[in-house]
Amino acid sequence: MVTSPHEAAHRIFQDRPELLSPVFRVLGVPLPAKTSIEVLTGDVTEIRPLERRVDSLLRVESSDGERFLLAVEAQRRRDPEKAASWTYYLAYLKAKYGIPALLLVVCHDRATAKWAAGPFTTGVEGWTALSTHPMVVGPENLPVITSPREARKNLALASLSALTHTTHPEVDAILEALASALGSAAKDGESGDYFTELLEIGLGDTPAGAHWRNLMAVGTYFPGRGTMIERSFLKGVAEGQEKGLAAGREKGLAEGRAAGQAAERSRLILSVLEKRDIPTTDDHRARIADCTDLDVLDRWWDRVLTVDSAEELFTDEHDDPQG
Repeated sequence: MVTSPHEAAHRIFQDRPELLSPVFRVLGVPLPAKTSIEVLTGDVTEIRPLERRVDSLLRVESSDGERFLLAVEAQRRRDPEKAASWTYYLAYLKAKYGIPALLLVVCHDRATAKWAAGPFTTGVEGWTALSTHPMVVGPENLPVITSPREARKNLALASLSALTHTTHPEVDAILEALASALGSAAKDGESGDYFTELLEIGLGDTPAGAHWRNLMAVGTYFPGRGTMIERSFLKGVAEGQEKGLAAGREKGLAEGRAAGQAAERSRLILSVLEKRDIPTTDDHRARIADCTDLDVLDRWWDRVLTVDSAEELFTDEHDDPQG
């Protein structure tokens, strides 16, 4: 049975195929700049009683006509049966589509990644009939991104990196950098909802998942999964229907989103002050936590990395003294 974290690790390649370019660079495999990518069905069933499915299947075609298939599998632990399954996938896909096939395995820990790299051989002693060599990405070769600026450059890569570094000592900094990057994207008119929800599903019930849910508080890319975004959306719909006012529903959703963004930004500001060892009083912390004005919070966020004291955050004479 496919788990939510399992789905998130491969689904991102379907929804954000531009992720392939930086991932292939990490693997040292050239990918032409002008490349089109098509999502295909992952069904590789040949005999009805034996159902087989690739997690994600993409067809990649360069501008010069070179084509290949990329099967993407998410693997969270060693599985002896995968050696035969992966070999079957590649042989069947080559026979069905008539073009070369590659396998990319996304792993969440180094031990699984080392095992998944293979090679997995089929044959008898002294003679190898088939040898499968998966491409593997995981904690060993995906970058650790703790800079909001670096995360902003490629939100898809930063999200995949966060999903594979859930046990990294700096996981909180990784998630905070991504949260900040998503906040900046929202300021520029881009929606970060997809990545927000993807991380909530992908991190699951882990300490990293709990930290992410604390950072991010706001319909849905993954219907039926019961995420915070989906619950907030459905609650807003229900309230709007109860009042019979569509305008009231939209206003409620907008206010809920704004409140979530303000809470996130306040949390990040306090976290940065703490990590920089800048003393704060109860009044300072209350003023930051209680502030709901996103413009004011944005000014404080711009200053928090350079101030020498918490009081310097509030030096703008036009700030509302009550936040």
